[in-house]
This record gives sequence, structure tokens and C-alpha cells, in this order.
Amino acid sequence: MDLGELQVFLTVAKEGSFSRAAERLYRTQPAVSLTIRKLEDSLEQPLFVRGARPVRLTDAGTLLREYAERLLNLRDEVKKGLAELEGLKRGELSLGVNESSIHALLPALATFREAHPGVQVRVHRMFSRDIPHEVVNYRLDLGAVSFVPRDAQLQATESSRTNSRWWCHQSIRWQNARKWTWRNWGKEAFIAHIVESPFRRKVIELFARNRTALDMSMEMPTIESIKRLLQMGMGVAIVPRMCVTWELEHGWLKEVHVKQLSIPRHLYIVTRRGARLPHTATEFLRLLKKT
Repeated sequence: MDLGELQVFLTVAKEGSFSRAAERLYRTQPAVSLTIRKLEDSLEQPLFVRGARPVRLTDAGTLLREYAERLLNLRDEVKKGLAELEGLKRGELSLGVNESSIHALLPALATFREAHPGVQVRVHRMFSRDIPHEVVNYRLDLGAVSFVPRDAQLQATESSRTNSRWWCHQSIRWQNARKWTWRNWGKEAFIAHIVESPFRRKVIELFARNRTALDMSMEMPTIESIKRLLQMGMGVAIVPRMCVTWELEHGWLKEVHVKQLSIPRHLYIVTRRGARLPHTATEFLRLLKKT
């Protein structure tokens, strides 16, 4: 039994005639009769009372008619749902990010949400090292990381590039910070991100190479908490520029450019190599390129 056979069955039942059903379906009457016979054989039940004019359903045929209508309606719902997915009227987009990379994606996410409000957007925060594995195993559509994964099943496309700078509370004492020496920087309380990462190690190594003690007496669990302490004038920190754009625009934080402290930060979007992306992920990548 397949949906095509059920369609023929319902047409015969509705028309009350094999010949009229054949005309409706653009088939010959023998072809319609053969289809009904095959359906009856597979169900081992007669579906029509033979010889009745107009054609009448047996009890088995009456029961089948109810289920057949449900199945064909469900088929139509599936087709409609698939069309809506392609048209981005529904669906789901799953992204894997760490705490800093989400800031670079927010403009594209806002644009995506405005254009496709029916799509469920799920952003999962996790360690960068875990994101490639989740993408490979289809638990994420896309991942945002600061490195190129070595897994041959993945491909990484650079989305953005920025620098990490010193940021501090806006005050008069910082007006000449560009002229400071490493000795000056070593006297400041450094607010660090407690999460171990290649970026954290680079900062520590940078101070060591310049023979400057790093006063890392405050370590915070999130970049948001670091920014709050900076606004309170509690010290200095190095964070990705994309994470403080809002604070800079409002004058809540001050950016201090120090050539030796400019640490490039790359953002790569990770996808499964050779795999077809969901329509939602394809659309998000298109918007990301425009922002």
C-alpha cells in the first residue's frame, strides 16, 4: 500500500464510479481497477461491494477511507512544511559560540531575526575546543571559533578579524597612556579572564618577554563582569574589541592603543565539509557576509 494507491481509492469512493475516477485521474478504467485490486490484495479485504451501482464501500473500505484521508492530509502538511522551511517561515538555526565570539555575530543575528521571525534561533555557549566536535556530529549547524580546526571533516571560513586592546575606565589619568612604558603598565591591576585559553597565555607571555610583573590579582568568569569592573575604575584589561563596541560608543570605556599589545583575533565559521547546510544556516551565512 502506498499513497498513490490510496489516492486512487479515495477518488473511486468519492466519484462512486471506476470510470469517472479514471477520467478524474487521467487514467484508463482497467488501470484504476488494477490498482484497487492490488490494494485489496495487500489488505486482504474487499473495499467495494462488487456489482453495486453506484459503487459502495464495504465496512473495511469505510474504515480505510477515514485513515486514507488522514494520511493524504498529512502528506500535504509535510509538503507545506517543507516549502515553509525553504521559505524560512519556520525551522531552527543552532550556533555554537564562546563568550567573545557571540559579540561579532549579534548584528547578523538581529538582521536574521527581523527577516525570519518564525525561525527558532538557538545559540549554545561552550568552550571553543568543543565546538568543532559538535558540528561534526550534527548537534550544531554552525560554529564560531578563533582557530582553524584540524579535522578534515570540517571547513573554516574567516568571518572577521579584529585586535585585542587595552581598555580602561574613562578618567583624566589615562590621557597620556600612549606614552606609558611597560613599567607603567606593570603598576596597574590587571583584570583577567579566568578561563584558560591561547589568548590568555599570549598575554602572560607578552608581559614575561618584556620583563614586567603582571598584577593579575583579579580573575573574572565572564567578559561582562570584566567590563563592569573596568567601568568602576578597578583596573585595566585586554579584551577583543568586538566585545566593547557598545561601551566605547557611549563613552563608558576608553580604548588605549599600545602597539606591542595589539593581539590579532580571527573569527572563523565552521561547517561540515561537503554537507548540505539547512536553509536557515545558509541564509545566516549570507547575512553575516553583509554585516
